[in-house]
Amino acid sequence: MPQVHRSFYADQAAGGRYWTFLSEELPELVSTFFKVSTRRDDTFVAGLSMGGYGALKWALRQPERFAAAASLSGALHLERLRTLPPRPEDPELYARVFGDQPVGDTPDDLLWLVGQANPASLPALWVGCGTDDLLLESNVQFVEACTAAGIDVTTSIVEGEHEWGLWDREIQQVLAWLPLRQRALEPS
Repeated sequence: MPQVHRSFYADQAAGGRYWTFLSEELPELVSTFFKVSTRRDDTFVAGLSMGGYGALKWALRQPERFAAAASLSGALHLERLRTLPPRPEDPELYARVFGDQPVGDTPDDLLWLVGQANPASLPALWVGCGTDDLLLESNVQFVEACTAAGIDVTTSIVEGEHEWGLWDREIQQVLAWLPLRQRALEPS
């Protein structure tokens, strides 16, 4: 679970290179500490809120790496979120991350990535959100964009808000959904 602060998993206009860290440096570093499979069938990514966005962004930009990707209450439509009033704790968030450039129609825009994707090459996708979550509309828009592009998405819209109780329940659904293969343990 990497810490990427409020970066939207991007190489920021004024800040860290979080996309490079996540997609290149971290996998290499993890493989030096642990015996990690590099097989697509053994690799999954998931996240919640901004992490849900990051998981789907990674899966859509590098589909060859993952068998499945899941988003719980993800911030999936950044251009729409950018139009909302700035959050008081970080009013310069979008300027710091993306500069003065729009997010739409770029590799940071999940809806644009969906439109560019080859549905046959994508990992399995799962999107879940609570009915009372402020991010529900962006999750629905993402699912609709996938449907329009011929991309299958398992969807779980359930009663709940943007909070840990919902995520604790929904991650159990994600774990049951993952295409895990049973293998005999290899001697170490």
